[in-house]
Amino acid sequence: MTESTAATGTDWRAWQESWDRQQEWYMPDREERFRVMLDMVEAFAGPAPRVLDLACGTGSITDRLLKRCPEAESVGVDLDPALLAIAEGYFAGDRRVTLVTADLTDPDWTAALPHTSYDAVLTATALHWLRAEPLAALYGQLADLVADGGVFMNADHMRDDTTPRINAAERAHRQAARDRSKAAGALDWTDWWALAAEDPVLAAPTARRFEIYGEHAEGDTPSVRWHADALRDAGFAEVRPVWASPSDALVLALK
Repeated sequence: MTESTAATGTDWRAWQESWDRQQEWYMPDREERFRVMLDMVEAFAGPAPRVLDLACGTGSITDRLLKRCPEAESVGVDLDPALLAIAEGYFAGDRRVTLVTADLTDPDWTAALPHTSYDAVLTATALHWLRAEPLAALYGQLADLVADGGVFMNADHMRDDTTPRINAAERAHRQAARDRSKAAGALDWTDWWALAAEDPVLAAPTARRFEIYGEHAEGDTPSVRWHADALRDAGFAEVRPVWASPSDALVLALK
């Protein structure tokens, strides 16, 4: 029996990998954005950064960070009790990882963090559940958390409404690829959560998760330009995308 299954009999590694596969159904280029994100962490913070994994979920970013930079330290923060349960099981015993339960819409959420300064704050496919106004307010808080010379990076859906024909063609092509994968047995969001709800260990935190969020939180997906302007207004010195796909982008903000 592995360390990840010893406490509960639950194979946390399998759940972590299952989450990754489900997310890749939506974003087949997910690993590429992670690679660029960690390249930039190394470029600005070196091989042993202190990182805040924002809206960390199961800890996908933290997992890749520690494999790339074994001397790094990561603090993961999220509100989702089911995804945090997977993260807690997966990283059990790893002193490099601290997991915090906090609501990013709470003005005082940063008080729950173990540090007041981070070399890098990283997030992926998470902040689109916030509306524009609270997201801009969050960016202001993050500017205070990032150390001078440090970075914030957000990889997420960033829609450009000025290109409707491009958007429609890309969306249709992406959906066709998803349909083929689904026919081959891939799990989507609904399927994955249905399995979690049936698991003896994850059933209760999954029920709490749906009490908090409902089926899926509905936020905004503003453009890259909006994110760049909001981050500059928040106090970051330089901001620009460092990676992009037809539907998503990775925006880097330098303190």
